Amino acid sequence: MAVIRQDDLIASVADALQYISYYHPPDFIRAMAAAHAKERSPAARAALQQILANSRLCALGKRPICQDTGIVNVFLDVGMDLSWDAGLSVEEMINEGVRQGYLNADNPLRGSVLADPDGARSNTKDNTPAVIHTRIVKGDKLDIEVAAKGGGSEAKARFAMLNPSDSVADWILSVVPGMGAGWCPPGILSVGVGGTPEKAMLLAKEAMMAPIDMHELQGRKPASRDEALRLELYERVNALGIGAQGLGGLTTVLDVKVKSCPTHAANKPVAVIPNCVATRHLHFTLDGSGPARFEPPDLRDWPDIAFTLGDDARRVDLQTLTRAQMADWRSGDTLLLSGRMLTGRDAAHKKLIDLLNAGQPLPVDLQDRFIYYVGPVDAVRDEAVGPAGPTTATRMDKFTRPLLERTGLMGMIGKAERGPEAIAAIRDHGATYLIAVGGAAYLVSKAITKSTLLAFPELGMEAIYEFEVQDMPVTVAVDATGRSVHNEGPKRWAQAAKSRPETIPATHIFS
Repeated sequence: MAVIRQDDLIASVADALQYISYYHPPDFIRAMAAAHAKERSPAARAALQQILANSRLCALGKRPICQDTGIVNVFLDVGMDLSWDAGLSVEEMINEGVRQGYLNADNPLRGSVLADPDGARSNTKDNTPAVIHTRIVKGDKLDIEVAAKGGGSEAKARFAMLNPSDSVADWILSVVPGMGAGWCPPGILSVGVGGTPEKAMLLAKEAMMAPIDMHELQGRKPASRDEALRLELYERVNALGIGAQGLGGLTTVLDVKVKSCPTHAANKPVAVIPNCVATRHLHFTLDGSGPARFEPPDLRDWPDIAFTLGDDARRVDLQTLTRAQMADWRSGDTLLLSGRMLTGRDAAHKKLIDLLNAGQPLPVDLQDRFIYYVGPVDAVRDEAVGPAGPTTATRMDKFTRPLLERTGLMGMIGKAERGPEAIAAIRDHGATYLIAVGGAAYLVSKAITKSTLLAFPELGMEAIYEFEVQDMPVTVAVDATGRSVHNEGPKRWAQAAKSRPETIPATHIFS
């Protein structure tokens, strides 16, 4: 009979979380490299280049792939015949492993978990508690899958109770465009069908952990309805032309996973959850012989891609930039920013608006400044800042017009599209919105030379800082005329997809 020791479980969880913070799964890297090799959209190809270069840098430097180091999901299969040498409960052991993993001094991970979610929303500081799912199974082993799921992709999860006669594929195709680029495609689309509402969501999350094998599935006949649905969705979703970072291109999903179970005759619960370019998960087993050991992956699986920009990239000095100069920028232009910018995201924006509404002075002057939507990882050693990629900009849409109107803010930097309300405000005020690549956080941080805390220190990673940057790569996503690359790019590539022969008909049925 296996005896699972408390210290072994804690150490294994902590080590697994460190490991997945800087190592992509090799199957994911191979799929990303293949997507990069076949991509014909220049904007999407450049984004994929940054993502792959970032991944290799993280694997070598052992720093997080993304500044959003995720909320921890743990799936446990507990053998009925094992026993424990522990003073803590299983959940307490898991959470102690999370705490140790996230507070590692050599590679601290960002605390993103907030207690009192509809109230004070105070940061727990150590990313606990984890979300834990436990099954009791035969045997005397403890099987564990640890995942760190970013908030941007979780925010795009969708669920519906379809009628029994409704098409699962048609419903998913109706919701994917509305997910936008906030989930940082290309990644994995995971689908759960059946059971009850909460079971369908759990099925989708479980299916996400399976290896990427779409290429193998395309080379053989589907053996089940789930596999046929995977093939159909893979082709139809990629034909939407959304592409890497929503810029338009050939690859929106690297794979589609489907898991189903029986359901009530009157119901068809369907859940879809995307997994972003910061795909992070790891499976291991404890059998009583000690903690899990994780061997570094073979870095030869990582393409040796250096990030380079074309000759058309414009260098911009933020200290001398004028609105007249900014008016010459066009949606899709590539820029290299140097100078000083402010940072701030949801909590800071709310505080700024509350101060304006109360007639109180702001702690920072936003006149003719750029604000970067970011919550960075803490710096270590000689870093000015830890990995510092952009957060999803749509969450700041409701704050955009009042800040542009009342503070003289010139522009914003984030990831993904802006909604109609924000685009109208940008156009009306001759402002601009730029994007950095989501999933390239460590690469972006290399352009940041200094970080100074300016306001709201109580917000932790959401405080307002001033960054000094040198040649930070960005793309003009919404120009001063209101033209959006996220509206135009996917339309162009969806039209191009219609002219390509389908490899799998939308009505494909297995037999």
